[in-house]
Amino acid sequence: MIGRFAPSPTGPLHFGSLIAALASYCEAKTQGGKWLVRIEDLDKPREVAGAADHILKTLETFGFEWDGEVIYQSHRNPLYQEALNQLQAASMIYNCDCSRKEIADSADHGIDGLIYPGICRHKEAIRTPSASRVIVDSKPIFFTDAIQGSIEQTLAQDVGDFVLKRADGLYAYQLAVVVDDFEQGVTHILRGADLLNSSPRQIYLQQLLHYPTPEYAHIPIANNANNEKLSKQTLAPAIDGSQASTVLKQALAFLGQDPPMDLVQCNPTEILQWAKQHWDIKKIPHQQSIVLS
Repeated sequence: MIGRFAPSPTGPLHFGSLIAALASYCEAKTQGGKWLVRIEDLDKPREVAGAADHILKTLETFGFEWDGEVIYQSHRNPLYQEALNQLQAASMIYNCDCSRKEIADSADHGIDGLIYPGICRHKEAIRTPSASRVIVDSKPIFFTDAIQGSIEQTLAQDVGDFVLKRADGLYAYQLAVVVDDFEQGVTHILRGADLLNSSPRQIYLQQLLHYPTPEYAHIPIANNANNEKLSKQTLAPAIDGSQASTVLKQALAFLGQDPPMDLVQCNPTEILQWAKQHWDIKKIPHQQSIVLS
């Protein structure tokens, strides 16, 4: 088994990020597997200077130890282009010069934003710069999530042809994460339920690229009192390394693991040891979000 934690360096780790790290770490280590850390720094305009180093130092402060070297997506563009070339050779992608307004004027809302209506799929003259989109079909994508249960999505109806490389030259998350998980041999993906709707797109790309599909598990995301996902945009505070034991115990409770009251008296390494010995993925609440009290 190989699991991974893949934060984006758009700010320091907050509680929502910690529960994803903790759950993926415990699931991998409980089964004697490897736990990898990957920094998903593709979107340079959104990256905060020094955030990647701060994330890694915070993980160390909380007692986490990862296997192998840390991978940075910004160093792996040739791999993403190689996958894009493979799809191009199979006639599965096309160039798109639509503006956001053009799409909004003719698109319906889908499961995760606007459904691209295929405006450029048969257009002969394309302006530059342009994005690269993958052609989707009407065949339903099915998978069973270890926490959320049976999931079904039809990309043509729910998403439309989606972008793999942006007009500004940046590779899209959906392509990069599929290539990286394959190249790193990831077998189990445990992450927040905010990415649940992305999984069918990633499974579709895995099928097109002849990659194996990992096992998926999506934990509830942590929401603030306004029922908003904890994030930089909602001003989620950074987790406090000086309170690591208390915060780790809170994270275990959020994940339904029933940590004992006296666990807070232990250091982070001892808490993680307890977590690995008592971890049970079946105890994680079968919800997509939980409001923090």
